[in-house]
Amino acid sequence: MLAGPVRLPSPERLRAIDMFLDEAWADRVRHDAQLRGLAVRARFDQGVAHLTGDVERLEELHLVRRRVGELAGVLGVWSRVRVAGRPPVVVDLGCGRTKQYAASLGLDLRPAPGVDAIADLSASLPLADDSVDVLFAVHILEHLTDFLPLLDDAHRVLRPAGVLHVMSPWWGHVNAIADPTHVRLLDVQTFKGICRRTDGAPRWYPLHVGCDGASVFADLMRLGPDEPDPDPHHLARFFD
Repeated sequence: MLAGPVRLPSPERLRAIDMFLDEAWADRVRHDAQLRGLAVRARFDQGVAHLTGDVERLEELHLVRRRVGELAGVLGVWSRVRVAGRPPVVVDLGCGRTKQYAASLGLDLRPAPGVDAIADLSASLPLADDSVDVLFAVHILEHLTDFLPLLDDAHRVLRPAGVLHVMSPWWGHVNAIADPTHVRLLDVQTFKGICRRTDGAPRWYPLHVGCDGASVFADLMRLGPDEPDPDPHHLARFFD
């Protein structure tokens, strides 16, 4: 028997969820001494937490990210936080006309308003090693027959502790198959496989992975060769 259509939350329910998350985060900040002194703000948009502000040390950003990600209903944690006064270098892969953040560097195969440089995402990225803090790959991976080379190159260009934000249609929703240019289907478990590759490929730490019934979200942090593998208890938060 075929499964019926996936029912997504209404716009009203999504707004209510974001309001709940706003209140839950404000309450956490009030009661968590480690968070109270940090100048980081969280704005929630359809379950995605957008972090802005300033921290002195990268460890403080990691703390905020973990605390926000622990809230029920958060699908991803996207950050533009300045560390020691330095704004992050943010690159939006395959941005088309719509960047996730207006100030990001936009790369795409075809010229369009908002595209800052032309790049073939199936080839090597025109970016230097260890040069980027945040990479966005929003509605990109599903268009690539083999997206693993792109992930490997994303790992190359990210700085230590740099983060790749992925958003793609979930395989069980009609959006995944309605677009004839989609050639890959993705699930939360896809990122389990990515984070557990044993073929000598660059390694990733899943900061957050989620699905809202229409899209899959993954925040993946670059792991260096000498850093330990993700703890199994941490992986159990996201993967079967």
